[in-house]
Amino acid sequence: MWILKVLGERIANEILMYFRSQKKTATDVSLSDCIETGKDGTALSLMDVICSDKDLFEDLSTREMHRKLYEVMDSVLTQREKTVVILRYGLGDRKPLTQREIADKLGISRSYISRIEKKALNNLRDALSMH
Repeated sequence: MWILKVLGERIANEILMYFRSQKKTATDVSLSDCIETGKDGTALSLMDVICSDKDLFEDLSTREMHRKLYEVMDSVLTQREKTVVILRYGLGDRKPLTQREIADKLGISRSYISRIEKKALNNLRDALSMH
């Protein structure tokens, strides 16, 4: 994730440097204007920067959604419910587990895992619908 931050800062700096290098009286800027040339001779244009920022913005949006989900989970779920949801859906870069795998891991029945999961999802749905 720090790479995305560094990349985003570098892109922002390149754009700022480009505009600072232009005369203050310049009124038109083309998206195809070259703002940097690489060692191999390839040009970096404003359009290239804008296109690569889309992934950065999507990543920031996804992180914000994850933060909000964990915040709601902390406020409405018990520790056991959170554990089941996290394991079941592979939150936090985990591999999603089956109800049977979770039951074996926690030493309880699969049907109890199913009831915990159903109750937790209902609580999350209700809490998220209020936000």
